[in-house]
Formats: sequence, structure tokens, C-alpha cells
Amino acid sequence: MIERYVAIEKLIEYLGDGDLVLSTTGMISRELFTIRDRPGNLYLIGSMGLASSLGLGVSLMFPEARVFLIEGDGSALMSLGTLPLIATEAPSNLIHLILDNEAYESTGGQPTISSEVSLAAIGEAAGYRHVASVENVEALDGALRDADAMDGPRLIVVKASIVHRDEIPRVTHTPVELRDRFKSQASAHLDGVG
Repeated sequence: MIERYVAIEKLIEYLGDGDLVLSTTGMISRELFTIRDRPGNLYLIGSMGLASSLGLGVSLMFPEARVFLIEGDGSALMSLGTLPLIATEAPSNLIHLILDNEAYESTGGQPTISSEVSLAAIGEAAGYRHVASVENVEALDGALRDADAMDGPRLIVVKASIVHRDEIPRVTHTPVELRDRFKSQASAHLDGVG
């Protein structure tokens, strides 16, 4: 298993200045904020289960941008109906990462059903063009490199461990600030700047 924080650090190595990143509520957004806050990050504070829908919308609205969607297994399980919609709409610019620690960590660590149900198999059945399931940093590195060379949508399921890190702050930007700076960053793609 990969520590979630380390998986997010690895993803950040692949980000270009114009890439757009949407991250689900809770520790995923907090860790992304801590590791590398940037205008192209949209932290979906208090929006568990909505990341995949919003990621699909952003990837369709800004087809010239590379869009990364990062959510946990709890969030993905809350919106399974969006997975076949993503596959049907087939945005070639979407890379969807599910950091699967088999728990609703932000609400107390209650177990999800992902220990019994394969999110990668669900992604394949839903019709994602490319699906990878990884359990170590080297495999994640390879999956990210491979995903960069393929048309999407691409799904990478990362088996992640629950590791509590001290002093991971909450996102300090207000929702309005997050909206405005992300909108400005994303709009650059419409203007041909991104």
C-alpha cells in the first residue's frame, strides 16, 4: 500500500502549470493544499461524492486542459453512477485517481466496502478506456506515465494506507476565493493561454 500523502506527492510531480486538479473533501484536499497549493487546484470542501461529477464537467468545459480528479473510495462509492457517465462522455483529458484506503477517514475511519468490491473492476465495467490498479510508488509512477500517453478517460485506483500526519492544516482559502482563482486559471485555456 502507498501512503496517501506520498501518492499525492507523486501526482504533483506530473502537474504542469496549466493542469487543473479537483480534489474531494477531507484529508485529500488538506494534504494537496499542504504539499502544493496552486490556483489550478479546486478543493471541494464539504462536497463528498461530487468530485467525479465536477471533474467530468470541468474536463468537458476545458478540453485543452489536462484535468486530474482525486477522490477517495468513500467519495467514489457515493457517486458510482457518474463513472459510466464519465466513460460515455469519454473526455480524453481526464485522469481520475481514486485513493482507496477502504475507509471514510475524514468521518472517523469507518470501513467502506472497497475491501470487498474492486473499484478498478467497476471502472472497467463502466467503460473507462484505461484502468490501472496500483499498490506501490513505482507502479503509480508507471501508471501516471502511461496515462499521460493515452487518451482518456483514465482511471488509476491507488491502494492507500491510513497514516495520520501531524499538523496537516485545513484549507485556508474561502470557497469564494477557491472558485475565483480556479475560474481564472481554467479560463486561461479558453483564451488559449493555458
